Amino acid sequence: MARFVYEGRDKSGKVSGKVTAPSKREAVIKLGESGIKVIQLSEVPESLLTKDIAIGNPVKLQDFVIYLRQFSTLLKAGVSVVDSTNILAKQTSSKPLRKALEQMEEDLREGNALSSAAAKHSKIFSSMFINMIRAGEAGGNMDETLDRLAVHYEKQNKTKQKIQSALAYPITVAFVAVGVVIFLLVSVVPTFVTMFEGFGAQLPAITLFVLNSSNFMQAYWWLVIGIMVLLAVIFILLRRNPASKYYLDLIGLKIPFFGKMIQKAVLARMTRTLSSLFSSSVPILQAMGIVEKIVENEVIAKVIGQSKVSLENGLSLTDPMKKHWAFPPLVTQMIAIGEETGSLDAMLGKVADFYEEEVENSTDQLKAIIEPIMIVVLAAIVGTIVIAIMIPMFDIFNHIKK
Repeated sequence: MARFVYEGRDKSGKVSGKVTAPSKREAVIKLGESGIKVIQLSEVPESLLTKDIAIGNPVKLQDFVIYLRQFSTLLKAGVSVVDSTNILAKQTSSKPLRKALEQMEEDLREGNALSSAAAKHSKIFSSMFINMIRAGEAGGNMDETLDRLAVHYEKQNKTKQKIQSALAYPITVAFVAVGVVIFLLVSVVPTFVTMFEGFGAQLPAITLFVLNSSNFMQAYWWLVIGIMVLLAVIFILLRRNPASKYYLDLIGLKIPFFGKMIQKAVLARMTRTLSSLFSSSVPILQAMGIVEKIVENEVIAKVIGQSKVSLENGLSLTDPMKKHWAFPPLVTQMIAIGEETGSLDAMLGKVADFYEEEVENSTDQLKAIIEPIMIVVLAAIVGTIVIAIMIPMFDIFNHIKK
């Protein structure tokens, strides 16, 4: 909902005030129903207290795919772009998308193109979406373009969910392990300290280590939490800086096993996006520029930028890729064949299919390998603390018996 300042007239004369409505048109209708004829209406700029705060795209990928599918169906049924936008704005469950569609409807009724209206909402509609819609408007095949976009985002969402599901288990177990260790060190171990002190015997090294760790955690728990938060903040800041993000992405690609999975996921995203753009007749240089921005990996993005320069100089798209270790021969060879045969979109689609399947297989393998490893690690940590307590306890019992 947006806030508007208005000036108008009613039966009593000139009036002014504020009104809340989803759009200017709705605000005028709302005031008209109250008997106010609007003379001037302007939207109140959002402040930090009133605007919606979102990190990344505020619209869920599932909601966006549903929007694309429904939009395509409405266009195929003969409904106009303006009326389709109005219908979709009313029935979408995503508030940010609804607000954007309501504002887009106003722009469309004023005679603006859909691509131009969407470009005003860059947080929701990516440069890929805008350029593909622009190509669809020029080619007169908007419904096909929307279907192609829906397939693209569905495959992207599937790959993303696979990676997230593979990483969710180890991350969850890691948090549980940290929580259990902190609980044992802060709450359980201290209850045995007095008993061990009264025993007065020489404690094993493992017990001394656990007791010292417990004392440290009780005294400096705030420092441990502070360091963890600081590391998280530093990591986020490094990810936002392009120069440092390049080295983080490079490290990510070099990590054993995880690196291969990340590489396959990035290549699948790159080739799928390029295939979708080329299928919609987006110019190749423009398509390369779009992919360079949205590939989300600075190492791959740098090579894509070099490939774009290679094309501008009249050379092959694959020349820079062949020289870089992150691009396997399969990618460069399939792209080279596509360039020669004029079927670049189809070849890129096949490469994307291959790597999307590879990501699925890799995530399944990762879960199968990492689950027993994490269980063993957690058991070893907790077992060490338990053993450190039990060994002196046995000595105490033996001493009592004697």
